Amino acid sequence: MPRFAVVSRERHGGKKWVRFNGYAYAAAEALAPIGGAELGRAALAMPLAFSEQSGRYTLAAVLSPVPGHNMLVGPDKRWLGPYVPAWFRLYPFRMLAQQGADERVLCVDEETGLVVERSAAGEDFFDGEGNLSPALKPVFEALMVAERSRTATDLAVAALAQAGVIRPWQIKLKTDQGEQAVSGLHHVDEAALAALPDDVFLKLRATSALPLAYAQALSEVQLGVFEHLARLHNQPAAPPVAALPESLDSLFEKLGDETIRFS
Repeated sequence: MPRFAVVSRERHGGKKWVRFNGYAYAAAEALAPIGGAELGRAALAMPLAFSEQSGRYTLAAVLSPVPGHNMLVGPDKRWLGPYVPAWFRLYPFRMLAQQGADERVLCVDEETGLVVERSAAGEDFFDGEGNLSPALKPVFEALMVAERSRTATDLAVAALAQAGVIRPWQIKLKTDQGEQAVSGLHHVDEAALAALPDDVFLKLRATSALPLAYAQALSEVQLGVFEHLARLHNQPAAPPVAALPESLDSLFEKLGDETIRFS
């Protein structure tokens, strides 16, 4: 189980962190939050949907029709798709809100084995002056970009929900065991979107909600990827895939450099 702690000089000044060498930590996640900055690439690689909790909708990448199982993580713990959501690329770090506060702060998962003693090989958390180290600073900056993107995306999703165009998504997939129904996800009802009054439609355009709606609708054709992934998982050995990036720079160098943007 993940155990995130706020990154601080007191707690981590005498520690180091190491870069992950596989996606085992993502193997049980069937959904991942998606921000507008990565919308273009994500929509061409995997289905996107809206998850709902307490009446609030969040845009997410669908990584599997089966809860608790990420089909994009292969048996060898490598990523099997052409795009990895930022939610996973910047692990073991995340920006998380602390109890009783709205502001998000830099946190690290201490249960991954990627936080090690100072005597081990790895990257420092802080430099000699107590600032984020040269290795961690770009991670923090990329997380801030992703956080701003998700915040803007949440506003666009809220506008779609207010317009009444987010509806339950009835999904049926063909499997070796027959047709499988997937429940609990929502999508943009294109007929409802097209029938909106002009003033409501223009409001969606002003909030950058329309690019999000169209990208989500476009991504629905990617449901077929799960049939392909099921075959890969059923093979005795997964086929070769691209090696993991050699540096964190290549993990997030294109974050925010997408076709569809949110201000």
